[in-house]
Amino acid sequence: MKMKSILRIMMLPVAAALLFTACTKETSEVRLDPELGTTKVSNITSSTAIVTGYIVAEGEGFTEKGVCYDKSTNPTTDKSKTVFKPQSKTAVYNVTLKELDFATKYYARAYATGPSGTIYGEELSFTTKPVVATVTTLEATDVEGTTATSGGEVTADGGSAITAYGVVYGTSPAPTVEGSKTTDGSGLGEFVSNLTGLRGLTKYYARAYATNDAGTAYGNEITFTTLVSVREWYVPGDYVAASYPGSTLADWSPANSPMVKSNEDNPNNVEGYVYMANASNNWKFASQPSWTGPNYGAGATPGTLDTNPDAGNMNLPAGYYKLNVNAAVDPMTYTAVATTWGVIGDVTTWGSQLPLTYDPALRIWRGVIHLPVGGWKFRANNSWDYNYGADAGSNELKAGGGNIATAAEDDYAITLDLSHPLEYTYRADIWGVIGDATPGGWDNDTNMTWDPVNGVFSVTLNLTANSFKFRANDSWTYSLGGSLDELTSDNGANIAVPQAGTYKITLNPWTKEGTLTRQ
Repeated sequence: MKMKSILRIMMLPVAAALLFTACTKETSEVRLDPELGTTKVSNITSSTAIVTGYIVAEGEGFTEKGVCYDKSTNPTTDKSKTVFKPQSKTAVYNVTLKELDFATKYYARAYATGPSGTIYGEELSFTTKPVVATVTTLEATDVEGTTATSGGEVTADGGSAITAYGVVYGTSPAPTVEGSKTTDGSGLGEFVSNLTGLRGLTKYYARAYATNDAGTAYGNEITFTTLVSVREWYVPGDYVAASYPGSTLADWSPANSPMVKSNEDNPNNVEGYVYMANASNNWKFASQPSWTGPNYGAGATPGTLDTNPDAGNMNLPAGYYKLNVNAAVDPMTYTAVATTWGVIGDVTTWGSQLPLTYDPALRIWRGVIHLPVGGWKFRANNSWDYNYGADAGSNELKAGGGNIATAAEDDYAITLDLSHPLEYTYRADIWGVIGDATPGGWDNDTNMTWDPVNGVFSVTLNLTANSFKFRANDSWTYSLGGSLDELTSDNGANIAVPQAGTYKITLNPWTKEGTLTRQ
């Protein structure tokens, strides 16, 4: 082999080694251009958001990375920025932006700063969530037994439209929209709220509220205490016209229905007597002389009341009912007790009661009882659970009151009037005639006696051609005069006797009708 060829063969490995070495050095010095991405925005709240950045290529390396953001497009690090710490070598990094304005659109992009300057990722936008509204509560005014006035002002909507505002109220602190509330409008501004259906002599807590997409905000809490509650309720139903003949009362008309009420002594006890003549009687309670409410129907539990418009009617068979409502509990409760009334006392040696008869046209219980000197009372259902007496000299009845005294034995026209709630009265009258046509003149009564066959008081007398009147209990406290077909107790005129003779005189003291018949 020639020397020249041998040298060539020996040079080949050396050349290859040199070439490999050169290529390896050049590869280690290659650097991709720095590149950055902004991949997503997550966990957005009203004041924070998380922005994710991604390093595609670092180039010569970064000294700082993070996210810049602004309310305008193309944010830079000259604006707001949040630096990612620590500056780890991870490709993906999350940055939490804080103290953002609520309900505001922001623009954000990842950034990274290195020897060659700052680069930015793609721009993303997001909108922070709204916050609850700002609302204040007005102090309560016009506080009555069952009503009060409050309200409030929505001063800021929190970045979302106000869909409802009003006042929540209850008997416990921190009431919410889950309880009693008013709904008075939407949007911003002041509003007035009328609180109804309250209980008398009760402390209430109230606060304004406003609802938007972020939830319900509440204003400052106020308190107030209702006054003595005198409730006047109505008892409309399908029984009214049939039960109150000859009156202006009508079916299902609150303003034209019987009433029940409470008084200052017991503001949360609503009571009254109602007659229901039909075999089946449907009814409700109405707190106003209209259907504006609140109205009360049958609750889910027997004996409770419900203000839900879909609540059913109460129903009772025929009877004369004592209705009571306990307005101090929630839900309110009621009772309806059928009653029949009579007189009990010395006349029966306090045994069984002597019955009275209910007169639907006059709305009274009436009867004639021959009473001895002594005491007596009104009682229902042959039970002392329901009884009325009166103070001496008064015709106003009180539950469980004292005995009514009879000063003289005679036939008494008894009248028990329970038609006016909590203003129950009675009359017990001996009837006679007095006047210059009668034997006693204007100084002495001539007593009449009860005629049970004809249902009238009567007396037969020799009269002169003058005049007379009917008088009760030998006193001018109560007398009847005027036309015999329509006697009046309000200074009724003297009744003229056309000519002297023997006359039979009769009187129905309840219908106020009399007769004068010559014998």
